[in-house]
Amino acid sequence: MQQIKNGVIYTRKLKPPEFSFPRHNRLLLGQLDIELTERCNNNCIHCCINLPEDAPARNREMDTAFLREIVTQAADLGCLTVRFTGGEPLLRDDFADLYLFTRRLGMQVIVFTNGRLITPGLAALFAKYPPGKPVEISVYGMHSESYAAASGRKGAFQEFRRGIELLRKHGVRFVVKSSILPPNRADMAAFEQWLTELDVEDRRPRYAMNYDLRSRRDDPEKNVRIEKLRLSPEETVRVLARSPLYVEEMREFCGKFIGPPGEKLFSCGAGHGACVDAYGRAQMCLPLRAPETVVDLHKATLKSALEDTFPALRETRATHPEYLARCARCFLKGLCEQCPAKSWMEHGTLDTPVEYLCDVAHAQAEYLGLIREGEKAWEVENWRERRTKMMETKGK
Repeated sequence: MQQIKNGVIYTRKLKPPEFSFPRHNRLLLGQLDIELTERCNNNCIHCCINLPEDAPARNREMDTAFLREIVTQAADLGCLTVRFTGGEPLLRDDFADLYLFTRRLGMQVIVFTNGRLITPGLAALFAKYPPGKPVEISVYGMHSESYAAASGRKGAFQEFRRGIELLRKHGVRFVVKSSILPPNRADMAAFEQWLTELDVEDRRPRYAMNYDLRSRRDDPEKNVRIEKLRLSPEETVRVLARSPLYVEEMREFCGKFIGPPGEKLFSCGAGHGACVDAYGRAQMCLPLRAPETVVDLHKATLKSALEDTFPALRETRATHPEYLARCARCFLKGLCEQCPAKSWMEHGTLDTPVEYLCDVAHAQAEYLGLIREGEKAWEVENWRERRTKMMETKGK
């Protein structure tokens, strides 16, 4: 930050809480997600996006100059936070350059990583120029064997733990999250105990368990494997209900957000922020890669995507008969994760209902007392009264 005192111009390095931006005329209201690469040094059995560490994939990715231009456009649109994800973003040789460039524009940075490629130099960089947001690290097991089986890489566990220790040594803020998979299912207790020992801001266990299919729709065989890894709706509820806060948090959430969405497909935040894939295409959200919904930033700008393309897409209405008969009338929308991106990954359309998500939502709703066993939420007419009753029992 440049300041003038007694006629002398000098600079002062701002700490993240001191960053400020004009709030008027902000077009990029949400964060900017940038998928730096689809390549990954893991080959996780459940991953919806990863590609091998090979030259063909690398050669198709955005170069440094193009990425800098996108980040600059985001800053000009009022963006406050950039999330670097992948694949494994630390595989990029220019990661440190892009990170510093983004921080110097005044934006906070979220880094999604498996932690294996964190080096002393990178940990020191995060310590000297803090991201402003905790580094988010995925955990695939608490032992060498379980981690290797889930991640598809022998020796990966030791590298992940080394990365964690480097962040701790340098005082870099981070959070951890895990995935419930057959190889690491027995590690849940160890993961939760480890969380209590870490110096992190959020010690609540966070798990992925209702896995997305391949978002490029590029691997039917892997999709079959991913489907088999998903927890059943009943198992999902049992895991969620292990948290003593689950019921109260969900009552508050449902009190605000459930209700029939009608025919409009986009009732979420997709398109208010922006996502950019590894090849320079802007998306309304990262999983939504349907060709008719993306904007090639080699030919257009983030501003045009946010001002013109995305608002028009947000007006899209469903045409699928099952969606209109069920999803459009279902008051569990909000609790259910049915959305155009999920439909795209499962079916290659924007509005075909995803049965698995429907079943998970109904299992949660039954547990929370919103529906009775065997009841279909789209047939419930007195949903407002049920929601009110749920809120009245809060704390009981």
